[in-house]
Amino acid sequence: MSLKTQITEDMKTAMKAKDQLSLSTIRLINAAVKQYEVDERIEADDEKVIAILTKMVKQRKDSAKIYAEADRYDLAQKEIDEIEVLNRYLPQMMSEEEIKTAVDTVITMTGATCMADMGKVMGVLKTQLAGKADMGEVNKILKAALTAE
Repeated sequence: MSLKTQITEDMKTAMKAKDQLSLSTIRLINAAVKQYEVDERIEADDEKVIAILTKMVKQRKDSAKIYAEADRYDLAQKEIDEIEVLNRYLPQMMSEEEIKTAVDTVITMTGATCMADMGKVMGVLKTQLAGKADMGEVNKILKAALTAE
């Protein structure tokens, strides 16, 4: 079953269960996917849907942080709740140890030795870890690895 089909089925289930949080978040997902399809004039495959969901999670994390800084914990909690719904459709993210292993492997493979090589290493990591790891976390681990050497 494709991810789009799963999301549509879950929307029906949320309607029947009167789960307003899931329903509203799933509708936002559908709107973002449809917007992409209209803009690009192609049908979104599972890989693109995952990219859209990842972007939506990042937006909500940023919003929750801003709301928390402004002492609007009610709005921050709403964003966090939406993140939980979005995460249902994302693949299991890599742990910090798995990311460190991948970073070390790519550093060895590319022969990177300093921060000047960061772009080269990050390019390889983006293709390998897209949708599997938070690229902000990957960037942080890569910087630490390159400055330690």
